[in-house]
Amino acid sequence: MSNSTNKLRFLTPKSPNSDLPLFVFLPGMDGSGLLLRRQIPKLTNDFDIRCLAIPANDMASWDVLVSETIALVEAEKAAGNQRPVYLCGESFGGCLAMKVVLEAPQLCDRLILVNPASSFRQQPWVQWGSYLTQWLPASLYPLSVVGLLPVLASLGKIGREERRALLEAMQAVPQSTSVWRLALVRSFDVDENQLSAIEQPTVVIASGSDRLLPSLAEAKLLVKVIPNAELVMLANSGHACLLETDVDLHRIMQTQNFLNRSLVVSH
Repeated sequence: MSNSTNKLRFLTPKSPNSDLPLFVFLPGMDGSGLLLRRQIPKLTNDFDIRCLAIPANDMASWDVLVSETIALVEAEKAAGNQRPVYLCGESFGGCLAMKVVLEAPQLCDRLILVNPASSFRQQPWVQWGSYLTQWLPASLYPLSVVGLLPVLASLGKIGREERRALLEAMQAVPQSTSVWRLALVRSFDVDENQLSAIEQPTVVIASGSDRLLPSLAEAKLLVKVIPNAELVMLANSGHACLLETDVDLHRIMQTQNFLNRSLVVSH
């Protein structure tokens, strides 16, 4: 797909299949939509996959990101006989997913949150670091990205190709965009009353060894508040768990009865 557009768009990693439920992946801070790569081969057995790609220079507000994401999903639903939609948000994308579901609850049938960055404000050192990012000299910013890798991921659990993909995705985001997206996450504010209105069956996946955010504590809070939510803990995983060799999102969804074919039939 062309990279010339400055708007949000969907990447289609495999040939479209409108007979399958739609799986929409909302990416982390990199916004590339490319870091679902390790999970795609198995997911394509049951889903028609779309990965949201946010342009590297995008500095849209939450409201704009939400409205443009909703429009993209609605267009896909209209083109695919109103098939069921599974919405999966990782980190930054987890925040976006929650906002999308609250704004357009009719849009998706299942919700998956992977180490959502809604816990950002609970981690003081991350907040301080996010403010410091804007003051880094441009020449030092690329080095800071490399230095963040061991915090962002359990590198020993990630293959060489996935490590390279993660680094490239992070380095593709300009410093000004990183500053903007960090500010968005700092401003993320969805209260418990709003979360309690989410009716979709929800799986919250939390890494027990997340060095970046208190994802497990946040996941426990979310499953208490979201009525139909279940917690899946990955005890030894880091923040970027979907790139890890031992993490199988398809198997997790199967274990949580998220691959129920009756959902497809009912539509």
